[in-house]
Amino acid sequence: MLGFHEPTEGTDVTDENLLDNPAWHSLTGPHARFAERRGGAVRYADDVSVFSALDPGAGPTGWSDLAALIGPGTEAVLPGTTAGPAGWEVDVIEGVQLVDDGVVGAPDPEAVRLTAADVPEMLDLVARTKPGPLLPRTIELGTYLGVKQDGVLIAMAGERMHPPGWTEISAVCTDPAHRGKGLATRLVLAVAAGIQARGETPFLHTGAANTNAIRLYEQLGFRLRRRMRFVLVRVPAAQPV
Repeated sequence: MLGFHEPTEGTDVTDENLLDNPAWHSLTGPHARFAERRGGAVRYADDVSVFSALDPGAGPTGWSDLAALIGPGTEAVLPGTTAGPAGWEVDVIEGVQLVDDGVVGAPDPEAVRLTAADVPEMLDLVARTKPGPLLPRTIELGTYLGVKQDGVLIAMAGERMHPPGWTEISAVCTDPAHRGKGLATRLVLAVAAGIQARGETPFLHTGAANTNAIRLYEQLGFRLRRRMRFVLVRVPAAQPV
């Protein structure tokens, strides 16, 4: 059974509340340059990230705004949303959110900063390991670090959502032939070091059933903050006139 812990003394709980709707606070804050918005709905450009978000105060009109923003028959993924409106196809991915509560970030001497030239290899590695979605311009969201062997990318981790004061660590993956060497751990700590050096706090998400990953992240100093639903919705197809 998952255990959720109270923040340690000195934690700014009000600031943590931004993480309840991380895509909204990213897209209306540090990632505004990647945003497409209509009223109470916002999304990343469709070659940057799959995530969309609703204004917490928008109410039902937010869903109408989202439908107009992304178009009929189109899918969107909303982190932190609890449900979709009637008549929409809805799938739910149950996850958890963890936050830095004593992570000791550390640069890694083997880690290299990945660039646009590495995107084809990054997409290939993600397709084979399935850590979560990665698109051609996701690399623009923040720093991505990788480990290469003989010039071939074998492990990586990077930065994704960015609410004010926070940065998400994402795309943590290792080629199956190179697992068991601690590469993912080293890269998580290296990415965390860069986030902490900017005066920000790392956080991350993983599947609720991924108990091994949760245990590892807790050992690294992350605190299990809350359950986190990723709601996949499909806007109903346009009705014939």
